[in-house]
Amino acid sequence: MGSFSLIHWIILGIVILLLFGGNRFSAMMKDVAQGLKSFKQGLSEEDEKKAEQPQQPPRQIPPSASQQQQQPIDIEARPAADPAPRDDQQR
Repeated sequence: MGSFSLIHWIILGIVILLLFGGNRFSAMMKDVAQGLKSFKQGLSEEDEKKAEQPQQPPRQIPPSASQQQQQPIDIEARPAADPAPRDDQQR
């Protein structure tokens, strides 16, 4: 019950051949093959175009003027010359 017997498969094949016909089925397969061929040809042409283009070295960004004249940062702790008065000292 659930599986097809040989007779069912033969009848199904005959119905498919009648619906699509021998010429239609072969024409569809031919169209599919031509589509695959043109797809592969397009991919190979794309690879050839990439290979033909001269390889350019990566562009480097020149340093800006502010980066060239930047002074080193002094990280030593120094006492403040004149500390700002706190709120409780002003009263």
